[in-house]
Amino acid sequence: MRCLLISLASLVFVCLSVGCTITAKQPALHDFGLPDSASTHEGNPVTKPVIFAREGRHAASPQGTGAVIARDGVYAASPQGAGAVTVGAPTWLWDNRIRYRLLHVEPTHVKFYGLDMWIASPPELFEQMLVSHLKTLNYSLNIQLLEFEQQFDASDRARVVLRFSVDAYSADNKKIATQEFHLEQATKTPDAAGAVSGFADLAQQAAGRIQNWLGGLS
Repeated sequence: MRCLLISLASLVFVCLSVGCTITAKQPALHDFGLPDSASTHEGNPVTKPVIFAREGRHAASPQGTGAVIARDGVYAASPQGAGAVTVGAPTWLWDNRIRYRLLHVEPTHVKFYGLDMWIASPPELFEQMLVSHLKTLNYSLNIQLLEFEQQFDASDRARVVLRFSVDAYSADNKKIATQEFHLEQATKTPDAAGAVSGFADLAQQAAGRIQNWLGGLS
């Protein structure tokens, strides 16, 4: 035992002498993937909706376009003009951690993956994806992200859940329609990789659902 302690002490001394450092493993950063050909139509560039830059965690109001809307802890910039898209969310979704919940063990305990994270918050990623995928809009959209997490029904079975509401505004900023969407699908693997690929799929499905809904408003 004494020899073991002496050996450990010697190892520590050597590390300190040569400047040994222990570097923690950095988490991998993920997004929804590169934009596909949905950003063009029949070879012609499509006018993309406006995306609003943000500072901090809450949606910032574009310069000269009005104040930020705050409702039940949800923040989003007021839509201005046809083609504008804003995505707001509850305050707890404004970080870049990948959330999951073990429904079969602790349904009220929200957990986060330690070695995998989003490169930006889910509302920002979702907004950027919609800007890339939605075709020319005749309306401005105020989208509220309500649910965005991976849920485990068993240790080897998980699904991703995306729930959001959409308010469509006319060019003169009058609300003309509201719709809530709930999408979910089983993940390919019950882990962080499954969550990332699953949300990438759901986000694209969401863009298609929104586009079809807007088509019905015309």
